[in-house]
Amino acid sequence: MAATPVWSVDPRTGKRLGEVAAEATPAEVDAAVTAAHAARGALAGREARVAFLRAAADLLDASAAEVTAAADAETALGTPRLTGELARTTYQLRAFAEVVEDGGYLDVRIDRADPSLVPPRPELRRSKVPLGVVAVYAASNFPLAFSVPGGDTASALAAGCPVVVKAHPDHPATSELCAALLRRAAVSVGLPEAVVGLVHGFGAGLELVRHPLVSAAGFTGSIRGGRALFDAAAARPVPIPFHGELGSLNPVVVTPAAAAERAEEIGAGLAGAATLGMGQFCVKPGLVLVPEGPDGDRLAGALAEGLAGASPGVLLDARMRENFLSGAAERAALPGVAAPVAPAADGPHGVAPGFLTVPARRLVDGPADGPHGLLLEECFGPVTVLARYAGPEEAGAVLDRLSGNLSATLQLSAAETAGEEPDGPTAALLARITGLAGRILVNGWPTGVAVAPAQHHGGPYPAATSHSTSVGGTAIERWLRPVVYQGVPDPLLPAELREGNPLGLPRRVDGVPEGPTAPL
Repeated sequence: MAATPVWSVDPRTGKRLGEVAAEATPAEVDAAVTAAHAARGALAGREARVAFLRAAADLLDASAAEVTAAADAETALGTPRLTGELARTTYQLRAFAEVVEDGGYLDVRIDRADPSLVPPRPELRRSKVPLGVVAVYAASNFPLAFSVPGGDTASALAAGCPVVVKAHPDHPATSELCAALLRRAAVSVGLPEAVVGLVHGFGAGLELVRHPLVSAAGFTGSIRGGRALFDAAAARPVPIPFHGELGSLNPVVVTPAAAAERAEEIGAGLAGAATLGMGQFCVKPGLVLVPEGPDGDRLAGALAEGLAGASPGVLLDARMRENFLSGAAERAALPGVAAPVAPAADGPHGVAPGFLTVPARRLVDGPADGPHGLLLEECFGPVTVLARYAGPEEAGAVLDRLSGNLSATLQLSAAETAGEEPDGPTAALLARITGLAGRILVNGWPTGVAVAPAQHHGGPYPAATSHSTSVGGTAIERWLRPVVYQGVPDPLLPAELREGNPLGLPRRVDGVPEGPTAPL
């Protein structure tokens, strides 16, 4: 049987740019995973991983013009956006090098033997070890930061896990280029290039998650695709962790006081957030609860003005464009829904942004799976929904209908942010949305997820399939498991657990912090 070609396509024209690769056969997936598994010992040393991550960042930076040009040709995201995304990607690689260098991610804990306790306590020394080969499923909307050289790959390599990436079909040439750069970086510091593998094709994705030598998986994409892979991971003879980011509505609640105080500012900010990257951000605000009345009308007017001034653009591929246009039209056709600025086609390949409005009561009247439930599902692309509520009870009823999200936002007035009693209405509203999302914002917009130690990018299902984060230093925890050593002689222990703390790592000994961290 002839190999199925993988084409690079220009979304601006729909034309093929060239044949990049072929879809991987089961034998080729097996070869990539087997090679990665054989290479995992090379990643055992922290020094080697630190050098690799920094070399990868340096090589990507040195190839910036080539990388951003390749990504723009396949995604139409534009050079300015992709330049920023590459900077984020290389910063992320360097940040994980610092995480490895610090060593705190090992969470070393030592409890010395204490025969006086009842029952007596033996000597216990706990650290963490890498899981093994990690399957990474690249995202469509971030061809760098959430794809081949992105956060899942960086955090897995930092943990000591080789990766095999399933490339996204929207940017296969970019994926091949970035994978080649990562392999060059590996070889430059003495590691085998097999620590980073790459495969293409839908079938390869299923083969990958089912492979017995794959120990965990990371995914960013749709609910449908992510859930299928999650179920496949759970159905294996030996199930594996599947850390998926699937879909999110990212609700926003505008209080009456906030609308009265700064309706125009909020409307303009929403227009920018809903159209950033042509609405193709996983944290795009897709449902905004706005009070009925003149203040809410002013906000809607400012939103309409902002969207009218927004440029049409191109989505990542023709399928996404069709799904966006049909999804927006289906929502706009529901009873009670209006489209002050209708999302629309712009030429044969582009789209124009828009927004819909609906009385909030329409979202809570009738069963949760009724036709208006569609408005409570993500529509990927430059559209948002204003749900106009009559009072706090109605707004709360809508929030009660929502599933899990990556983010939830409150737009408050100055007086509401000045502080109140812990059991006051603003605090209660904050507590209510905390149950909906992994990141809570006040007077901001969720687009833009900072790479920082305190960051959490995840949330209740279907925002994510686990309670871990895919962004920030603690993302490394997804690819590690704890091991405790009981009564093991000191010379046989891993170095980080030995007496005298020879590596100078952060540790807790009998509950007391020990350090400081020594350089490698």
